[in-house]
Amino acid sequence: MIERGLERAETQAVILAKNLQDKEAVLPRTWENGQLKTTTYSGWVSGFFPGVLWMLYGETGRQDFRDFAEEFTARVEPARKLTNTHDLGFMLMSSFGQGYRLTGNPHYLEVIHEGTDSLLTRWNPSLGVMMSWNPNGKWKYPVIIDNMMNLEMLCFCSRTFGDIRYEDIAITHSKTTIKNHFREDASTWHVVSYDPEIGGVQVKNTSQGYSDDSAWARGQSWGLYGYTMMYRETHDKAFLEQAIKIARFLRDHPNLPSDKVPCWDYDAPGAPNTQRDASSAAIMASALIELSQLDPDAEAAGWLDLAIMQLRTLTSSEYLAEPGEQGGFILKHSVGSLPGKSEVDVPLSYADYYYIEALLRLKKLVGSDHTI
Repeated sequence: MIERGLERAETQAVILAKNLQDKEAVLPRTWENGQLKTTTYSGWVSGFFPGVLWMLYGETGRQDFRDFAEEFTARVEPARKLTNTHDLGFMLMSSFGQGYRLTGNPHYLEVIHEGTDSLLTRWNPSLGVMMSWNPNGKWKYPVIIDNMMNLEMLCFCSRTFGDIRYEDIAITHSKTTIKNHFREDASTWHVVSYDPEIGGVQVKNTSQGYSDDSAWARGQSWGLYGYTMMYRETHDKAFLEQAIKIARFLRDHPNLPSDKVPCWDYDAPGAPNTQRDASSAAIMASALIELSQLDPDAEAAGWLDLAIMQLRTLTSSEYLAEPGEQGGFILKHSVGSLPGKSEVDVPLSYADYYYIEALLRLKKLVGSDHTI
């Protein structure tokens, strides 16, 4: 299963890279209505395809993957100076972070460092969180659960540069998010807006989920991944406990389909027999594989079993694109924003990224000479 997924990823990634080689400064976003849709460095998904290429280079050692990875990573570089977005961790760690891990290129490290300082312009110490989206008529200081995914870059900088300030901010943001983002059952609101004037929560809503009180699937996966990562980085037991609570919520949810690929929102009308979201499954599987190695209790084996079930489904013909299909994207059937009627039942670059990451994590775990 692992080899089938990785081999298909290699084939598709080369096709996608060649499709974009002559289109300067753009990066892939999705394939929709028979057309390749792209973004620039400023789009939150800009770093994922370079990350796919880096991971495949690390796996195969092929020079063409390294050449493509360097080319597309360079297209993301202007993001290092952005201060109008919280997504710099997504954009830079998936591209420059993967590149630095594999090459040790000091320039890549410089980009990550400057990008992290750009991200910290959105930090509010009195509220204890970093702003996600910019204020608007509805939200004074919106923070989305997705923001947990940008904290790994802060932890990386603390470890690399010996500056504990970055990690302290990541820890504080994570603990504030536990306090305000999660319901009793460990499901999460998508958006929590704060009021800087009163120093507390203004309102709790959704943007991409079914309703303010529903469990938007990708948001649940972001939370699971984020707290698993924060425990790995800090060894703070509060983060392990939170990750396990979220994992239990997802594992035991009556609307999790039998093949373990979530529908777009666990509370959507018709769930679980409604539009699936492969991206939520890929993120969840990657997180569960890591959680299975961090959780000291007997449940750990179950996290791994669940992840393997998800990857088996994603590697089936139902979800894995055929060679040359959908412009070179790897997984089918993801959802960007169903309420926004945007990117519904299409491939998405981040679904591919976390799918490959999950396969490689699993391969490392079982050994290349083992089968599952």
